[in-house]
Amino acid sequence: MSKIEAFLSADEEQDIVDAIRTAELNTSGEIRVHIEKTANGDATERALTVFHDLKMDNTKLQNAVLIYVAVNDKNFVIYGDKGINDVVEANFWDSTKNVIQSHFKQGRFKQGLIDGILKSGEQLKKHFPYSDDDINELTNEISKG
Repeated sequence: MSKIEAFLSADEEQDIVDAIRTAELNTSGEIRVHIEKTANGDATERALTVFHDLKMDNTKLQNAVLIYVAVNDKNFVIYGDKGINDVVEANFWDSTKNVIQSHFKQGRFKQGLIDGILKSGEQLKKHFPYSDDDINELTNEISKG
């Protein structure tokens, strides 16, 4: 079993998808999680590539957030589109990253991702509240590289 398959069980993945659904209930924002073995270089650059590959830069309000995890590198990146980055406080992604990192250091990968997703959802809700004409622009499923 490779590290990527051992990172999360199928049940844990479903719990993360459920957290994404919960986080998106009160916002027009979109949240995705992408997991792969390695970034093969700079994790932030790879997260940006994945963000574009998943067409996350095509949301109407530019309010998508990607949580990218490179399992073998023991690294992750939170990447927010322009719309969300323009309105959150400067240290928002740092505080979200710290929440995830504290769980990851203890081997609690599922809980780290869930807490990061819910924290991102709260901020999205504040700046991009749900409206009746909102549609889910991106799948909630975890993508893998």
